[in-house]
Amino acid sequence: MSVQGRESIITTQRLIEKKQRGEKIVMLTVYDYTMGCILDSVGIDIALVGDSCANVMSGHETTLPITLDQMIYHAQSVVRAVKQAMVVADLPFGSYQGNSKEALCSAIRMMKESGVDAIKLEGGKEILESVNRILSAGIPVMGHLGLTPQSIHKFGTYAVRAREEAEAQKLIEDAHLLEEAGCFGIVLEKIPAALGKQIAGELKIPIIGIGAGNGVDGQVLVMHDMLGLSKTFSPRFLRRYANMYETAKTAFEQYAQDVRSGNFPNEQEQY
Repeated sequence: MSVQGRESIITTQRLIEKKQRGEKIVMLTVYDYTMGCILDSVGIDIALVGDSCANVMSGHETTLPITLDQMIYHAQSVVRAVKQAMVVADLPFGSYQGNSKEALCSAIRMMKESGVDAIKLEGGKEILESVNRILSAGIPVMGHLGLTPQSIHKFGTYAVRAREEAEAQKLIEDAHLLEEAGCFGIVLEKIPAALGKQIAGELKIPIIGIGAGNGVDGQVLVMHDMLGLSKTFSPRFLRRYANMYETAKTAFEQYAQDVRSGNFPNEQEQY
């Protein structure tokens, strides 16, 4: 149970049991209270407070600028809404890489101040010391391998990762290292489908894909992308389930027209 008094129905153990039963795990990003309420009402398994809010909420080109304070703010908003799903929050760039003591402090702040159920970190062997230190404090950790957006300047591109044998082998080794350390799950982003299926088959913990094929244990998408709120991001793995950009645009246009014409508010809409 978190400091806010909520107790998720979905736990790390239930996620592992879902994998064992062959049940797909549903994960979706969310950054605010209102969307959190809607997400939780349909039985999503994992609500991810992703650092992608730097892009879709704040307009940054990468996820790097968002701060730990800002991530805690978004996580607090989601935790107030979500009663059933597991809430996982990203630790942002610079809050855990290269310094395991700082990583632990960042993780403790996130858990105590927001009340999330777990945190997510990007990277494998390079951040293993931080992962171990956080886990030693009893904080659940989800890993993230493949395309890791916090390392975009290192990669220099958002292209598919691990096509070459050497990088694929390192990814497999990193996945095993994270599992052995005690991570309860791993997100694999933008890698060949065959590799995603292989890793999901080799590991006992759930593997959640985003552009990693359908052979993994579950899927995650960015809420704003799948709702069609943005038209600028169209990778192959993205399926848009709505066109909310046009819906909102039409509503805004009608509102502006009604105000300018004097049609809003009408007699029934006044006191």
